[in-house]
Amino acid sequence: MEAVWKKIKSVIKDRIPKHSFQMWIEPLEMQKNDPENWIVACPNFFFKKRVNDLYGKLLAEELNNATGNQCHLSFAVGAKKKEHPQNGNRLNHQLPLPNTSIRPHSGRFLRRDFTFDEFVVGANNDFAYSASLSLASRREYQQNALLLLSNTGMGKSHLSQAIGHHVLSEYPDERVYYVTAEDFSNEMVQAFRQDSINKFKGKYRNNCDVLLLEDIHYLSGKQRTQVELALTLDSLFEAGKRIIFSSCYLPGDIPKLNDKLRSRLSGSLISKIESPNFRTRVRILRKKALSNGYQIPDTIIEYLAGELTEDIRQLESGLNGVAAKSSLLGAPIDMHLSESVVKNMVRQRKKITIDAIKKMVCKYYNCTLKDMVSRSRKQHLVRPRQMAIYLSRRYTDAPLQSIGKAFNRYHATALHSIHAIERGLKENSVIQKQVDFFNRKLESGKF
Repeated sequence: MEAVWKKIKSVIKDRIPKHSFQMWIEPLEMQKNDPENWIVACPNFFFKKRVNDLYGKLLAEELNNATGNQCHLSFAVGAKKKEHPQNGNRLNHQLPLPNTSIRPHSGRFLRRDFTFDEFVVGANNDFAYSASLSLASRREYQQNALLLLSNTGMGKSHLSQAIGHHVLSEYPDERVYYVTAEDFSNEMVQAFRQDSINKFKGKYRNNCDVLLLEDIHYLSGKQRTQVELALTLDSLFEAGKRIIFSSCYLPGDIPKLNDKLRSRLSGSLISKIESPNFRTRVRILRKKALSNGYQIPDTIIEYLAGELTEDIRQLESGLNGVAAKSSLLGAPIDMHLSESVVKNMVRQRKKITIDAIKKMVCKYYNCTLKDMVSRSRKQHLVRPRQMAIYLSRRYTDAPLQSIGKAFNRYHATALHSIHAIERGLKENSVIQKQVDFFNRKLESGKF
């Protein structure tokens, strides 16, 4: 009867998406059977209900086809019985729920799909991938620190978490900490308030083997946090621990960073991740379609790769949007459906220039272009200048140096302006409304 059950699973594997089979069918085990009654074991009550609702009829149908009889199929909670060779205890294996993440020893969760196997390697990121895998595998003992550098949405968080996954898998005794620079800063402030700073120091300096520290540029201007982090890094470096940073900016481009921390960051192996080319974007879409069980025609894959050029998150969003719209409407995935999804996503970048942004912002704030690029630091000019610099960084491909030059400012000052608006988005409802207003105008092309 075990052979019959394997045959049933094999048939169903070809009838449903790969991810659905792996999640809901593969873990099922035959618990008891006779010619008329079959009982299949599920890991838990939630699983039992979902399998019965989603695939109960399909399983019963294939069971009848395989046996040639009208059989009754039921589900029960409990893994298949296995006797331990020494003590005879039953082993119960709990299946993880879909999309749950891995918990490192401290900090945020690691996304389950952010592994090396799921990362698509191309000319834009092959060095970063190799450096990350080398550091995770301990292949390079001379270099214990890596700085992953890229714009938002290019895959640096994926590689950083992939290192964490690999270390936890291959070296389970090692303590992996995954935190953002903002988390680190907030935790330190809380430790001072609660008079537990020594505990905080001991946690990072003595109890961490691999530190994954994201968005290091967030520490700009946070002098107290920078001093503590620099001392922590000294302790980790001296102990031969591995450290992985990620940032949108080079250490030399981050303003208000103390020299000691800047030196430590600059001493890392710096690996930049560029935007993926068309060929790599096609491979990314195919990989994600396969992982999600989507059946996407090659013509649509190539269309999406040609239109969605902003970053990997945009690619994934477009792919999910096409699949979701097709499913909800019961419509085939064709060019018409794909175009309807893409047109709402693609920004009109060719029309958006720094000059156009400057004119739009000046009009809204009722100031002149001459005032905006002047050396004046009056408050009624500082805000529109910061806003225009922020929007220029977001909506154009111009490097930070060029943006700063366009406003008669150094690139460090331009970066400070961007951070000021980003902080305002978190704390100031007025700035949030203003940014939303400009976003709508730019994305609609009516500016």
